[in-house]
Amino acid sequence: MTQITVMDKYPVNELTISKEKINYKNVDEILDYLKEKIDAHPVATFISIFDHYTHTKGLEVGEINEDILDAKNIIFCFGKQIPNAAIMAVRPRSIAVVEYKDNFVITFMDAPNTQAHEAMISWVENI
Repeated sequence: MTQITVMDKYPVNELTISKEKINYKNVDEILDYLKEKIDAHPVATFISIFDHYTHTKGLEVGEINEDILDAKNIIFCFGKQIPNAAIMAVRPRSIAVVEYKDNFVITFMDAPNTQAHEAMISWVENI
């Protein structure tokens, strides 16, 4: 897993996985795996799947890199406390799965909570 900075300010974790090295055949199968992890977690709550590819493709002004075959986010929350209003700005969490011809790229922003961050790293590294 690589840590990158997107747009000079967003700390993002990125993992590229060759399709030859995993058993998952498409984005939906990876999202099903991640949903199982979220559902099994004692605090995490599944919220939704966002089909970013279909959304962007349907926009008159939408642009998608021609090498991208599919792109979806699984949205969930680890929030077990609301100590102040500001914490709401960093919730919920999202893991993105993007499919290319030969690989999948999985990305997510750093979580402010160490335990949540470590859980996401573990889930993604075990794909």
